[in-house]
Parts: sequence; C-alpha cells; structure tokens
Amino acid sequence: MKLSEFQVMSFDCYGTMIDWESGILAQIRPWVAAQGVEVSDSEILEGFGAAESLQEAETPSALYSDVLRGVHRRLATLWGLPHADSAAHRFGKSVGMWPVFPDSHDALSRLQQRYRLVILSNVDRESFSASQTLLGVEFDAVYTAEDIGSYKPDPNNFAHLLESEKAAGYDRSEILHVGQSLFHDHVPASDAGLATCWIQRPTAVGDHGAAPPPKRLPRVDFHFFSLVELADAAHL
Repeated sequence: MKLSEFQVMSFDCYGTMIDWESGILAQIRPWVAAQGVEVSDSEILEGFGAAESLQEAETPSALYSDVLRGVHRRLATLWGLPHADSAAHRFGKSVGMWPVFPDSHDALSRLQQRYRLVILSNVDRESFSASQTLLGVEFDAVYTAEDIGSYKPDPNNFAHLLESEKAAGYDRSEILHVGQSLFHDHVPASDAGLATCWIQRPTAVGDHGAAPPPKRLPRVDFHFFSLVELADAAHL
C-alpha cells in the first residue's frame, strides 16, 4: 500500500491538527487550582476522556459546546468540586482557542496540492469554524457531529463519511483516514473498511491521550509522529 494510491485524506481534527490536550489543560488547570485541589495533568486528561465518552454517548445530538459543559459537571463531581455554570460555559466555548500544532498549517497546505482534504470531527460547526481560522486551510468537505447526529466512535459517523464521499465521486478504496485517537478514529475506521494513518502525537497519557484506551488495538496502515512526516512521506 502506497500513499499515492489515495485520492482523499479524511482527518480527525482535535488531537491530530489541534493540540487539544494543551487546550483542555489550559482551561481545567486554573479552575482546579482555584479550588485548592491538586490534580495531575494525566489525571485531568484521563478524567476528561472518560467523562467526554460518557457524555457523548448519553447526548449524541447535543452540540459539542454543550457536551463540554456536561464534561465539566462530571469532572466537578469526580473531584468533589462545586459546580459553577460560568466555568462550565467558558469550557464549552473554549474549543476555538485550543492551539494548533506547529506543523499543521504547512503540512496540510502541502497535502492539499495532491489530495482532497476532508474533516470528520466530533465538534459542532461553530467550534470547528474558529479552529479552521487558526489552521488557515480551506477543506474540501467538513462533516461534524452536529451534521451527523452522533459522535465517533459511533459507526454512523464513518458511514456518513463514506456515503458523502461516494456522492462526491470517491470510493472507499480511495480514502485514507488520518487521526491520532485509536479509540475515536482507528477502531471504527478499520471496522468500516478504511485504510488508516496513525499520527502518534506526544501525549501525557500513554498512547491514547485525552481519550479512553481502545478496546482492542486496531490495524494501522501508516504510522507517523506528525503531519509533516506524512507530507514528507507523500513527497510533497
């Protein structure tokens, strides 16, 4: 299998292009510290991953900003902290401020010379629009949880990707799905019969980062440690 065999690259955004761990920690650390509670970065991210997964499963049609408010409430309960609507609201609206990985803009601009670039993301349109401005890249198609009505790893999200790209003229065999999260992306993408590329970004929590660990290790067809490594491998 070669990268040149594909016409489309579908991407996860948060954790792959956007440094969501730094964004999450920048919001949660000060809130926890203000309560006089000591929680490590790994505990914050593990708590976030578990709470986000539960919240998305319980409210699959909710906007991601509302999901994050629910996550904030769950974390307050987990750590025995008082819940504050104002802090939860700020967290829900923080996605557009989460920083871009330094290599993302350059790598995506290079990949765009050859591939159709598609987003398959667990956020709402408003949040992604702010992140796209930071990335400085226009994508050929954007499919969000708000559009689909469910959150990855729900197989419906990948079915939506495949159906939408088929309508655009691209077969499953022409699509490479690229992402950091084994739980959210690689297990369901593999189950959907897609070729996959794991971008193994540095993380404070094992290999799974701010997400639950996968129930099984999925097949991975390509493996890089940054998006610029992917662009280099594609000779762009």
